[in-house]
Amino acid sequence: MIKVVKFGGSSLASAEQFKKVGEIIRAEESRRYVVPSAPGKRSPGDTKVTDMLYKCYDIAVKGNDFTTEFDGIKQRYNEIISGLGLDMSLEKEFEIIRSCFIGKAGRDYAASRGEYLNGKILAAYLKYDFIDAADVIFFTEQGTFDAEKTGKILGERLAHTDCAVIPGFYGSMPNDTIKTFSRGGSDVTGSIVASACNADLYENWTDVSGFLIADPRIIKDPEPITTITYKELRELAYMGAGVLHEDSIFPVRKAGIPINIKNTNAPDDPGTMIVESTSQKPRFTITGIAGKTGFAVINIEKDMMNAELGFGRRVLEVLEKNGISFEHMPSGIDTMSIIVHQEEFEKKEQEILAGLHRNVHPDTIDIETDLALIAVVGRGMKSTRGTAGRIFAALAHSHINVKMIDQGSSELNIIIGVDEKDFAAATKCIYDIFVTFQL
Repeated sequence: MIKVVKFGGSSLASAEQFKKVGEIIRAEESRRYVVPSAPGKRSPGDTKVTDMLYKCYDIAVKGNDFTTEFDGIKQRYNEIISGLGLDMSLEKEFEIIRSCFIGKAGRDYAASRGEYLNGKILAAYLKYDFIDAADVIFFTEQGTFDAEKTGKILGERLAHTDCAVIPGFYGSMPNDTIKTFSRGGSDVTGSIVASACNADLYENWTDVSGFLIADPRIIKDPEPITTITYKELRELAYMGAGVLHEDSIFPVRKAGIPINIKNTNAPDDPGTMIVESTSQKPRFTITGIAGKTGFAVINIEKDMMNAELGFGRRVLEVLEKNGISFEHMPSGIDTMSIIVHQEEFEKKEQEILAGLHRNVHPDTIDIETDLALIAVVGRGMKSTRGTAGRIFAALAHSHINVKMIDQGSSELNIIIGVDEKDFAAATKCIYDIFVTFQL
């Protein structure tokens, strides 16, 4: 059995955390390939090493003295080395990084050094081989991930390596410069490694014991999610549910590899299993609730719009010309509502309104702002009657007005629009009706 294990920044923030990680990896011989993040916060008031690197590099690019900031980064790593009792030095690496900062090697290069240096330490601590991600993970000239080249070269390399540490977050461009994934991209690296070696399981270790049904900042001690499908996760991640980088789903999903979200500080907790499909019946009708604020709605009314060929295309053409993507588009016979991110829309508001008048000649256009969207997601919803009715009854009982309803054809989710001021209350009453009252 082969397991790929990825550890987040909080799991590798200090020597003590490194020791926990070491115990976890050594507990099972199947944990052969390890993907580390850069050191995270050791305490709430601490700074992540990635942020320290960004700050240090920005100072260096301006030609200013960055000695103090750079020494702070060196101290973080040297404390970990000392705490682990390792006989190693990163001084040569630090000198190379310092020279590259002065030479303006790029912010991607600067940020990637956090994972690179942590990978060096972890490999020495575990006595595993170190594989630089720049040698095995590749991007195209356009900056997109090159899955074909990466799969071939990384797969061959791992086939001849029993145990290895591969730093997360970055790879290389065709001109050999460093390119990073978006923030939190070590999750993506772990998924890529799992796919390349045909792993049986991808374990993603963090500081929480898997996913929760709702945001703990809104719901006190929400129930955990034991099993979730890729489709459900995609819906929840899109609406803001954290824990796992959204793009990390695709490489393992394509290969049919399950993901297990685990807690470094509570390794015996089962965590959350993410799978392609499952015969297991969910504990509750819903799997999870997630939401976002900061949306605006463009309401367009025109008599007989349904009979006007190309009406919808001309509406969306206006948004496209102004560089605005839409989130949802519920419609009626003579009405169409376009939901967009408010911050983006406000910058182009008048250009968009003028364009809509020119393109579709509406009877009226009305704009609503400060909208929150809440996604109620669950594979159990499809086979349970009255799910939507229970949601709307719960909201009505709490005197919350529903401004928008959108349900996908898969019946996997229902998205509800409410005023931002009602966001927390709406989330709570939906959680209560499906979870609290069922316990």
